[in-house]
Amino acid sequence: MHAALTVVLLALAWGMASGRAVAAERLKIVTTTTDLQALVLAVGGERVDVESIAAPSQDPHAIELKPAQLARLRSAALVVRIGLDHEPWLARAQTDAPVLDVSRGVRLLQAETPRLRAERQAHVHAMGNTHYWLDPENARPMTAAIAGALVKLRPADRPYFEARRDDFVRRLDIRLQGWTTALAPYRGLKVVVLHDSWAYFADRFGLAIVAAAEPTPGVPPSPAELASLFSRMRQAGVRLVIADPHSSPSLVRQVAERGGARAVTLVPSVGADPAAGDYLSLFDVDVQRLLGALR
Repeated sequence: MHAALTVVLLALAWGMASGRAVAAERLKIVTTTTDLQALVLAVGGERVDVESIAAPSQDPHAIELKPAQLARLRSAALVVRIGLDHEPWLARAQTDAPVLDVSRGVRLLQAETPRLRAERQAHVHAMGNTHYWLDPENARPMTAAIAGALVKLRPADRPYFEARRDDFVRRLDIRLQGWTTALAPYRGLKVVVLHDSWAYFADRFGLAIVAAAEPTPGVPPSPAELASLFSRMRQAGVRLVIADPHSSPSLVRQVAERGGARAVTLVPSVGADPAAGDYLSLFDVDVQRLLGALR
């Protein structure tokens, strides 16, 4: 009995030690957004430990780094970022960790440099619209870049990372076909967005953005700007207003009612809605919300 008990205890101790060793071997990755966190997890699986600096409800352009976040950035094996001018705060981190900018492999929209508004003020995204993860096709080059970076850090795990990336792309293909088919009857639909973050989503699924209600992101439109917007909406036959979770409810209601359209709130990032727990379910949620509003 004592011998058997000893064997069991040794096995448990070995299992616990083995578990700790596996956890210790995980690559510590820091991402700037939850969308990148989801894609790193899709490729890295159990071989990575991933944290996002920005919460899904935060403005990713204006993060105030806390000491604990700075420490994580500086001790990371890899930092993964959206790039362009999406994270101006990252320069203050002064991390020695390698930084992967996944924007370098994607097709960018609104990429004139600089993009100037009528009042000659530079747009907040002077190097192109940074919300490119909202085109699911861009997940292909993004995950390819992530897989390449992980393989460079851990060459022995190449088969694992590449197999997981291949599986993700296979599932993406299936879901993308379903989303495209579901939204096909609405191609050419004219919409107004509250914030200029839906250009990639609209381009992928054939929606035509007539205008953004906020001429300057985060700044409420003036009465004159609203009057011009309502006129454009009626002339163009806009049927839908797309809002973000942080959009002003009163502004959304006013734009929809005065413009003669319905309003729908879409989810811009993984985790911003409980049902959008990973990258693919983010689009499941948004496509279903769109269909619900249009029906």
